Amino acid sequence: MTSDDAAPGAPGILRYAAFATDPEGGNPAGVVLDAAGLSAERMLAIAAEVGYSETAFLTPDPAGGYAVRYFSPLTEVPFCGHATVASAVALAERTGPGRYLYRTAAGEVPVEVTEGADGALRATLTSVEPRVTEADAADVAEALALLGWAPGDLDPALPPRYAYAGARHLVLAAATRERLARLAYDFDGLAAFMTARDLVTVQLVWRAAPEVFHVRDPFPVGGVVEDPATGAAAAAFGAYLRALDPAGAPDTLTLHQGEDLGRPGLLHVDLRTAAPRIRVSGAAVAIP
Repeated sequence: MTSDDAAPGAPGILRYAAFATDPEGGNPAGVVLDAAGLSAERMLAIAAEVGYSETAFLTPDPAGGYAVRYFSPLTEVPFCGHATVASAVALAERTGPGRYLYRTAAGEVPVEVTEGADGALRATLTSVEPRVTEADAADVAEALALLGWAPGDLDPALPPRYAYAGARHLVLAAATRERLARLAYDFDGLAAFMTARDLVTVQLVWRAAPEVFHVRDPFPVGGVVEDPATGAAAAAFGAYLRALDPAGAPDTLTLHQGEDLGRPGLLHVDLRTAAPRIRVSGAAVAIP
């Protein structure tokens, strides 16, 4: 269940699949449960060695919570949902289900881990306060060109927006499942576009039902073509739907992600009980 970094004195590195109960599904995350004494440079090097889209580094703090930093193979990100879920389940496996407080660069994120009837541990994170803003038409046109999409590929009922719930994303809704399934984009061009606008991913969605969506998240700024399951983007997308139609937004959402990568994951989004914040839930399992 664990493996150690080869460097002398390095921390134990855990590997978990988040938003799945099968190690072959969901989004793999690295987890370091005691990162005390590690520099940012060392954390980045470890994340690059692990090679997953993010690795979470936890340091217990005197107030009883955890200071948490998240690194992709290329850079630090302010918040990562799937590594939060993975690390919380890793903690719960060692100390029992319960509540944790994560202090991240984006703000405080409460996390609760419960055990289901099937014995699987599931973590629920409560996002920082979200915000949703208009997407400039020129930005949308450039993003579409970099993705190889045409304006007619968009769902007119779900207009492009920038959405934030700990990390910033551009939400683009595909008109068809087929359009979502075809992902081939200008990696370097999209990375530059995203860096200039402080974006962590582009949240591509297709609506299968009012409360069910299929989603994909290009992540070139992290050195990864696509993120298999993205909790931070799920929270931002929940905020997007609520801002778009405050009265008509579903109470809960089910997001299917990773199917086009062969790593199916399931994310549950709750828009009700933490307003204005968003709750995102999912299982996690250790990768042997």
